[in-house]
Amino acid sequence: MTNTQPKNWLQRAVIRFAVSFVGATLGSRLMHRLDRLALRLSNGRFTLSTLLTGLEALSLTTTGAKSGRPRTVPLLAIPHRDDQFILIASNWGQARNPAWYYNIMANPQVEVTRNGRVQPYRAQETSGEQRATCWQIALQTYPGYAIYKQRTTRQIPVILLMPITEPS
Repeated sequence: MTNTQPKNWLQRAVIRFAVSFVGATLGSRLMHRLDRLALRLSNGRFTLSTLLTGLEALSLTTTGAKSGRPRTVPLLAIPHRDDQFILIASNWGQARNPAWYYNIMANPQVEVTRNGRVQPYRAQETSGEQRATCWQIALQTYPGYAIYKQRTTRQIPVILLMPITEPS
């Protein structure tokens, strides 16, 4: 597991702002657009969120649940064992799950672009002890998830991405 904790005072300040009501409201409307732009300009190597917070992000490509078309969104990713990632469908604490969550529930095979490399993954919603463990890891990485949980009445889905390896 990689250390994804913020490295300096500016990154910690940006995170504190992001979990505030104003920060979450602005972030939910703007950050995915700014992250997409940064991904495009950097050839998939980094997002603006990564630069500002020191947290790891990836680009997740799903198949649209209704349209069947590819949908790509930059997301905060929590590194887990064996090249796995934890995704938290917090949607900044809003009342509804994010669209990417419904896409992976309908089509769990996804593509992850990270550091300019694309790799296939299988997404799985966690439950029980696995969910509790992944949630605690996520809270250690980004404490804002606890605040987002307080803002919503829904249970925030915790997703595990597992790499798909070709048979040798």
